[in-house]
Amino acid sequence: MTVKALEPLRVPRAFVRYLAPVRQAEWVVYAKPPFGGPENVLEYLGRFTHRVAIANNRLTDFADGMVCFRWEDYRHESRQKVRRLDEQEFIRRFLLHVLPDGFQRIRHYGLLANRHRAIKPARCRQLLAEPAPVFEKPDTPLDYRDRYQLLTGKSLR
Repeated sequence: MTVKALEPLRVPRAFVRYLAPVRQAEWVVYAKPPFGGPENVLEYLGRFTHRVAIANNRLTDFADGMVCFRWEDYRHESRQKVRRLDEQEFIRRFLLHVLPDGFQRIRHYGLLANRHRAIKPARCRQLLAEPAPVFEKPDTPLDYRDRYQLLTGKSLR
């Protein structure tokens, strides 16, 4: 089909009518046994899924239906800890981070997008006549309440 032939499908109702016969069809799915076994399938899929919610290097062990992974405990000075979950709970939590079709992660767009992060905030500060913030790293890690007070001048205590 040419681009010109697809033009009428921009109208939502026309597009739904176009797809109607496909929705009525009875689909038969044929899947061959995985080449090299299920481990190869999981390894292949893992290259794509790890970017969503958890990096491969944070996964420490998978045995006896349990998954172990490293995580940072922000309440205790960002200390690294290991959590162990049964496989179903791990997958349930993992899928909470998968976005529905059509959604995009906001951090990739707008003023703070990676390709604009050096230029756009500086231009906004210039237009607002605001100086760039100065961040000093304290000797000891700050509690979130202290950090809030340092940034806003208001106490949460």
